[in-house]
Amino acid sequence: MKTPVGLVTVCADGSDPARGLVRDRHRHARRRAGVRLVGGRARGADRRKGLVNPWALAFLPDGKMLVTERPGRMRIVTAEGQISPPLKGVPDVWASGQGGLLDVVTDKSFAQNKTIYFCFAERADGGGRTTIARAKLNDGNGRLDDVKIIFRQQGPLSSGNHYGCRIAQADDGNLFVTLGEHFTYRDQAQSLGNHLGKLIRIAPDGSVPVRQPVRRPRRRQAEIWSYGHRNAQALAINPASGELWEIEHGPRGGDEVNVIGKGKNYGWPVIGYGIDYSGAKIHDSTAKDGMEQPVKYWVPSIAPSGMAFYTGKLFPKWIGSLFTGALPARCWCG
Repeated sequence: MKTPVGLVTVCADGSDPARGLVRDRHRHARRRAGVRLVGGRARGADRRKGLVNPWALAFLPDGKMLVTERPGRMRIVTAEGQISPPLKGVPDVWASGQGGLLDVVTDKSFAQNKTIYFCFAERADGGGRTTIARAKLNDGNGRLDDVKIIFRQQGPLSSGNHYGCRIAQADDGNLFVTLGEHFTYRDQAQSLGNHLGKLIRIAPDGSVPVRQPVRRPRRRQAEIWSYGHRNAQALAINPASGELWEIEHGPRGGDEVNVIGKGKNYGWPVIGYGIDYSGAKIHDSTAKDGMEQPVKYWVPSIAPSGMAFYTGKLFPKWIGSLFTGALPARCWCG
Protein backbone atom coordinates (compact mmCIF):
# COMPACT_ATOMS: atom_id res chain seq x y z
CA MET A 1 0.00 0.00 0.00
CA LYS A 2 1.32 3.41 -0.97
CA THR A 3 1.92 6.01 1.72
CA PRO A 4 -0.26 9.11 1.05
CA VAL A 5 1.71 12.23 0.14
CA GLY A 6 0.30 15.73 0.51
CA LEU A 7 1.60 18.37 -1.92
CA VAL A 8 2.09 21.89 -0.54
CA THR A 9 3.22 24.74 -2.81
CA VAL A 10 5.00 27.72 -1.28
CA CYS A 11 4.42 30.84 -3.39
CA ALA A 12 7.07 33.52 -3.62
CA ASP A 13 4.66 36.31 -2.65
CA GLY A 14 2.71 34.42 0.00
CA SER A 15 -0.41 34.13 -2.15
CA ASP A 16 -2.94 31.39 -1.46
CA PRO A 17 -2.17 28.20 -3.39
CA ALA A 18 -5.63 26.79 -2.70
CA ARG A 19 -7.20 29.30 -5.11
CA GLY A 20 -5.27 28.16 -8.15
CA LEU A 21 -6.18 26.48 -11.40
CA VAL A 22 -4.77 22.96 -11.28
CA ARG A 23 -5.09 20.40 -14.04
CA ASP A 24 -5.34 17.02 -12.40
CA ARG A 25 -7.09 14.71 -14.85
CA HIS A 26 -5.02 11.63 -14.05
CA ARG A 27 -6.39 10.78 -10.63
CA HIS A 28 -5.65 7.09 -11.20
CA ALA A 29 -1.94 7.93 -11.52
CA ARG A 30 -2.14 9.94 -8.32
CA ARG A 31 -3.74 7.05 -6.47
CA ARG A 32 -1.00 4.67 -7.63
CA ALA A 33 1.63 7.08 -6.32
CA GLY A 34 -0.29 7.69 -3.08
CA VAL A 35 -0.66 11.45 -3.65
CA ARG A 36 -3.11 13.46 -1.56
CA LEU A 37 -3.41 17.14 -2.49
CA VAL A 38 -3.53 19.75 0.22
CA GLY A 39 -3.62 23.52 0.09
CA GLY A 40 -3.29 26.58 2.27
CA ARG A 41 -1.72 29.98 2.59
CA ALA A 42 2.08 30.10 2.64
CA ARG A 43 4.46 32.93 3.37
CA GLY A 44 7.86 33.56 1.85
CA ALA A 45 10.90 32.78 3.91
CA ASP A 46 13.15 35.43 5.46
CA ARG A 47 15.67 36.79 2.97
CA ARG A 48 19.17 37.04 4.34
CA LYS A 49 21.12 40.08 3.22
CA GLY A 50 24.46 39.68 1.57
CA LEU A 51 23.74 36.72 -0.71
CA VAL A 52 23.54 37.18 -4.48
CA ASN A 53 21.26 34.75 -6.34
CA PRO A 54 21.42 31.98 -3.70
CA TRP A 55 20.46 28.75 -5.47
CA ALA A 56 20.76 25.83 -3.04
CA LEU A 57 21.59 25.01 0.55
CA ALA A 58 22.69 21.94 2.47
CA PHE A 59 22.40 21.70 6.25
CA LEU A 60 25.55 20.77 8.15
CA PRO A 61 25.60 18.68 11.36
CA ASP A 62 26.24 21.77 13.51
CA GLY A 63 23.12 23.54 12.20
CA LYS A 64 24.95 25.82 9.79
CA MET A 65 24.11 25.86 6.09
CA LEU A 66 26.31 25.47 3.04
CA VAL A 67 24.86 27.86 0.44
CA THR A 68 25.64 28.28 -3.26
CA GLU A 69 25.39 31.60 -5.08
CA ARG A 70 24.77 31.32 -8.80
CA PRO A 71 27.59 33.75 -9.75
CA GLY A 72 30.05 31.10 -8.51
CA ARG A 73 30.47 31.44 -4.76
CA MET A 74 29.86 28.99 -1.94
CA ARG A 75 29.46 30.21 1.63
CA ILE A 76 28.61 28.97 5.12
CA VAL A 77 25.63 30.67 6.78
CA THR A 78 24.74 30.32 10.45
CA ALA A 79 21.21 30.03 11.79
CA GLU A 80 21.57 33.64 12.98
CA GLY A 81 22.31 34.81 9.44
CA GLN A 82 26.06 35.33 9.71
CA ILE A 83 27.62 34.79 6.28
CA SER A 84 31.16 33.56 5.77
CA PRO A 85 33.52 34.85 3.09
CA PRO A 86 33.39 32.80 -0.14
CA LEU A 87 35.01 29.39 0.26
CA LYS A 88 38.23 28.95 -1.65
CA GLY A 89 38.72 26.11 -4.13
CA VAL A 90 35.38 26.35 -5.97
CA PRO A 91 35.94 25.64 -9.70
CA ASP A 92 35.24 28.33 -12.30
CA VAL A 93 31.60 28.33 -13.39
CA TRP A 94 29.84 29.83 -16.41
CA ALA A 95 27.46 32.27 -14.74
CA SER A 96 25.40 33.19 -17.79
CA GLY A 97 21.62 33.07 -18.22
CA GLN A 98 20.29 30.36 -15.93
CA GLY A 99 23.73 28.83 -15.43
CA GLY A 100 26.29 29.17 -12.69
CA LEU A 101 26.95 27.42 -9.40
CA LEU A 102 23.75 25.53 -8.68
CA ASP A 103 22.97 22.56 -6.40
CA VAL A 104 24.96 21.28 -3.43
CA VAL A 105 24.36 18.27 -1.15
CA THR A 106 26.30 16.64 1.65
CA ASP A 107 27.27 12.98 1.57
CA LYS A 108 25.25 10.65 3.80
CA SER A 109 28.43 10.05 5.80
CA PHE A 110 29.41 13.73 5.87
CA ALA A 111 30.02 13.72 9.62
CA GLN A 112 32.81 11.20 9.04
CA ASN A 113 34.14 12.08 5.56
CA LYS A 114 33.29 15.81 5.06
CA THR A 115 32.36 15.04 1.44
CA ILE A 116 30.01 17.24 -0.58
CA TYR A 117 28.72 17.06 -4.16
CA PHE A 118 27.84 20.10 -6.22
CA CYS A 119 26.61 20.86 -9.70
CA PHE A 120 27.40 23.81 -11.97
CA ALA A 121 27.37 25.14 -15.52
CA GLU A 122 30.80 24.71 -17.07
CA ARG A 123 31.87 26.61 -20.18
CA ALA A 124 33.01 24.45 -23.10
CA ASP A 125 33.64 25.45 -26.73
CA GLY A 126 31.41 28.51 -26.67
CA GLY A 127 28.54 26.99 -24.73
CA GLY A 128 27.74 25.43 -21.38
CA ARG A 129 27.17 21.96 -19.97
CA THR A 130 26.13 20.53 -16.62
CA THR A 131 29.09 19.33 -14.59
CA ILE A 132 29.22 17.55 -11.24
CA ALA A 133 32.07 17.70 -8.73
CA ARG A 134 32.87 16.29 -5.33
CA ALA A 135 35.09 17.80 -2.65
CA LYS A 136 35.86 17.78 1.06
CA LEU A 137 34.65 20.74 3.08
CA ASN A 138 37.44 22.26 5.14
CA ASP A 139 35.30 24.74 7.02
CA GLY A 140 38.04 25.47 9.53
CA ASN A 141 40.18 26.96 6.76
CA GLY A 142 37.30 28.24 4.68
CA ARG A 143 37.96 26.14 1.60
CA LEU A 144 37.17 23.05 -0.44
CA ASP A 145 39.86 20.37 -0.60
CA ASP A 146 40.35 17.45 -2.98
CA VAL A 147 38.02 18.94 -5.60
CA LYS A 148 37.38 16.48 -8.42
CA ILE A 149 35.11 16.63 -11.47
CA ILE A 150 33.20 13.33 -11.53
CA PHE A 151 30.79 13.87 -14.45
CA ARG A 152 30.36 16.08 -17.52
CA GLN A 153 27.16 16.17 -19.56
CA GLN A 154 27.59 15.01 -23.16
CA GLY A 155 25.60 16.44 -26.08
CA PRO A 156 24.89 19.79 -27.75
CA LEU A 157 25.90 22.72 -25.55
CA SER A 158 23.62 25.22 -23.85
CA SER A 159 23.53 28.93 -24.69
CA GLY A 160 22.66 29.58 -21.05
CA ASN A 161 19.38 27.78 -20.36
CA HIS A 162 17.98 24.55 -18.89
CA TYR A 163 20.81 22.91 -16.99
CA GLY A 164 18.65 20.94 -14.57
CA CYS A 165 21.33 20.36 -11.95
CA ARG A 166 19.57 18.84 -8.94
CA ILE A 167 21.23 16.07 -6.93
CA ALA A 168 19.75 13.41 -4.64
CA GLN A 169 21.74 10.65 -2.94
CA ALA A 170 20.18 7.22 -2.49
CA ASP A 171 20.61 5.01 0.56
CA ASP A 172 23.22 2.96 -1.31
CA GLY A 173 25.33 6.11 -1.80
CA ASN A 174 24.71 6.47 -5.54
CA LEU A 175 23.77 9.88 -6.91
CA PHE A 176 20.76 10.79 -9.01
CA VAL A 177 21.21 14.01 -11.00
CA THR A 178 18.85 15.93 -13.31
CA LEU A 179 20.22 17.19 -16.63
CA GLY A 180 18.31 19.78 -18.68
CA GLU A 181 17.77 19.70 -22.45
CA HIS A 182 19.29 23.18 -23.00
CA PHE A 183 15.99 24.62 -24.33
CA THR A 184 17.14 24.85 -27.96
CA TYR A 185 17.61 21.08 -28.30
CA ARG A 186 14.39 19.79 -26.78
CA ASP A 187 14.06 16.89 -29.24
CA GLN A 188 17.30 15.48 -27.82
CA ALA A 189 15.42 14.57 -24.65
CA GLN A 190 14.18 11.51 -26.59
CA SER A 191 17.66 10.49 -27.76
CA LEU A 192 19.52 7.92 -25.68
CA GLY A 193 22.80 8.89 -27.34
CA ASN A 194 23.40 11.97 -25.15
CA HIS A 195 22.60 13.36 -21.71
CA LEU A 196 20.16 16.16 -22.65
CA GLY A 197 16.81 15.93 -20.88
CA LYS A 198 17.91 12.96 -18.81
CA LEU A 199 18.05 11.84 -15.21
CA ILE A 200 21.23 9.92 -14.51
CA ARG A 201 22.52 7.65 -11.76
CA ILE A 202 26.24 7.61 -10.98
CA ALA A 203 28.41 6.30 -8.16
CA PRO A 204 30.02 8.81 -5.75
CA ASP A 205 33.22 8.67 -7.81
CA GLY A 206 31.34 9.29 -11.07
CA SER A 207 31.51 5.73 -12.35
CA VAL A 208 28.48 3.82 -13.62
CA PRO A 209 26.89 1.56 -10.97
CA VAL A 210 26.66 -2.08 -11.96
CA ARG A 211 22.85 -2.30 -11.82
CA GLN A 212 21.51 0.19 -14.36
CA PRO A 213 18.30 -0.02 -16.45
CA VAL A 214 18.16 -3.32 -18.33
CA ARG A 215 18.05 -3.86 -22.11
CA ARG A 216 20.05 -0.78 -22.98
CA PRO A 217 19.84 0.00 -26.70
CA ARG A 218 23.07 0.51 -28.56
CA ARG A 219 24.47 4.04 -28.31
CA ARG A 220 22.73 4.58 -24.99
CA GLN A 221 24.72 6.59 -22.47
CA ALA A 222 25.24 4.12 -19.64
CA GLU A 223 24.43 6.59 -16.85
CA ILE A 224 20.86 7.26 -18.04
CA TRP A 225 18.20 6.24 -15.52
CA SER A 226 15.18 7.93 -17.16
CA TYR A 227 14.64 10.27 -20.10
CA GLY A 228 12.14 12.55 -21.83
CA HIS A 229 12.62 15.35 -19.27
CA ARG A 230 12.64 19.11 -19.90
CA ASN A 231 14.29 21.09 -17.10
CA ALA A 232 13.99 19.33 -13.76
CA GLN A 233 14.53 21.76 -10.89
CA ALA A 234 13.61 19.51 -7.96
CA LEU A 235 14.60 16.01 -6.93
CA ALA A 236 14.08 14.10 -3.68
CA ILE A 237 13.67 10.58 -2.36
CA ASN A 238 10.42 9.89 -0.53
CA PRO A 239 11.58 8.69 2.91
CA ALA A 240 8.38 6.69 3.42
CA SER A 241 8.54 4.66 0.21
CA GLY A 242 12.09 5.05 -1.11
CA GLU A 243 10.70 6.30 -4.45
CA LEU A 244 12.52 8.98 -6.41
CA TRP A 245 10.34 12.07 -7.03
CA GLU A 246 11.09 14.83 -9.53
CA ILE A 247 9.50 18.17 -10.49
CA GLU A 248 10.25 19.81 -13.83
CA HIS A 249 9.38 23.01 -15.62
CA GLY A 250 6.97 22.90 -18.52
CA PRO A 251 6.88 25.67 -21.15
CA ARG A 252 3.74 27.84 -20.89
CA GLY A 253 1.85 25.42 -18.68
CA GLY A 254 2.58 21.80 -17.97
CA ASP A 255 4.95 21.90 -14.97
CA GLU A 256 5.05 18.30 -13.74
CA VAL A 257 5.47 16.17 -10.63
CA ASN A 258 6.79 12.72 -11.55
CA VAL A 259 7.60 9.54 -9.65
CA ILE A 260 10.67 8.28 -11.48
CA GLY A 261 10.91 4.69 -12.67
CA LYS A 262 14.03 2.96 -13.92
CA GLY A 263 14.34 3.19 -17.71
CA LYS A 264 11.06 5.12 -18.13
CA ASN A 265 10.32 7.77 -20.77
CA TYR A 266 8.56 10.89 -19.42
CA GLY A 267 7.55 12.17 -22.82
CA TRP A 268 9.10 15.58 -23.39
CA PRO A 269 8.58 17.06 -25.96
CA VAL A 270 6.27 14.46 -27.56
CA ILE A 271 3.56 14.67 -24.90
CA GLY A 272 2.72 17.33 -22.34
CA TYR A 273 0.20 19.91 -21.20
CA GLY A 274 1.77 23.21 -22.20
CA ILE A 275 2.33 25.35 -25.28
CA ASP A 276 5.38 27.18 -26.59
CA TYR A 277 6.12 30.68 -25.30
CA SER A 278 5.03 31.99 -28.70
CA GLY A 279 1.68 30.24 -28.30
CA ALA A 280 2.59 27.58 -30.87
CA LYS A 281 1.84 23.90 -30.38
CA ILE A 282 4.68 21.71 -29.09
CA HIS A 283 3.26 18.29 -28.25
CA ASP A 284 1.71 15.60 -30.43
CA SER A 285 -0.81 14.92 -27.66
CA THR A 286 -1.11 14.68 -23.89
CA ALA A 287 -0.59 10.92 -23.74
CA LYS A 288 1.11 8.19 -25.73
CA ASP A 289 1.82 4.50 -25.20
CA GLY A 290 5.22 3.91 -23.67
CA MET A 291 5.40 7.37 -22.10
CA GLU A 292 4.73 8.11 -18.45
CA GLN A 293 2.08 10.47 -17.09
CA PRO A 294 2.83 12.92 -14.27
CA VAL A 295 1.09 12.38 -10.95
CA LYS A 296 0.27 16.10 -11.04
CA TYR A 297 0.70 19.05 -13.40
CA TRP A 298 -0.06 22.77 -13.37
CA VAL A 299 -1.69 25.01 -15.97
CA PRO A 300 -0.72 27.85 -15.89
CA SER A 301 2.85 27.21 -14.82
CA ILE A 302 4.01 27.92 -11.28
CA ALA A 303 7.76 27.70 -12.14
CA PRO A 304 8.58 25.12 -9.43
CA SER A 305 11.94 25.21 -7.68
CA GLY A 306 13.24 22.93 -4.93
CA MET A 307 11.30 20.24 -3.11
CA ALA A 308 11.43 18.47 0.25
CA PHE A 309 9.42 15.85 2.12
CA TYR A 310 8.43 17.02 5.58
CA THR A 311 9.65 14.69 8.32
CA GLY A 312 9.63 17.08 11.28
CA LYS A 313 7.46 16.94 14.41
CA LEU A 314 6.46 20.59 14.77
CA PHE A 315 3.53 20.30 12.33
CA PRO A 316 2.12 16.74 12.66
CA LYS A 317 -0.47 17.22 9.92
CA TRP A 318 2.30 17.93 7.40
CA ILE A 319 4.34 14.80 8.10
CA GLY A 320 4.93 13.04 4.79
CA SER A 321 3.86 16.06 2.74
CA LEU A 322 5.88 17.20 -0.26
CA PHE A 323 6.79 20.89 -0.33
CA THR A 324 7.84 22.75 -3.46
CA GLY A 325 8.63 26.40 -4.09
CA ALA A 326 7.04 28.49 -6.84
CA LEU A 327 9.06 31.24 -8.47
CA PRO A 328 6.54 33.69 -10.05
CA ALA A 329 5.81 36.98 -8.32
CA ARG A 330 2.18 35.86 -8.25
CA CYS A 331 1.29 32.22 -7.85
CA TRP A 332 -2.09 30.63 -8.50
CA CYS A 333 -1.41 27.03 -7.84
CA GLY A 334 -2.52 24.10 -5.74
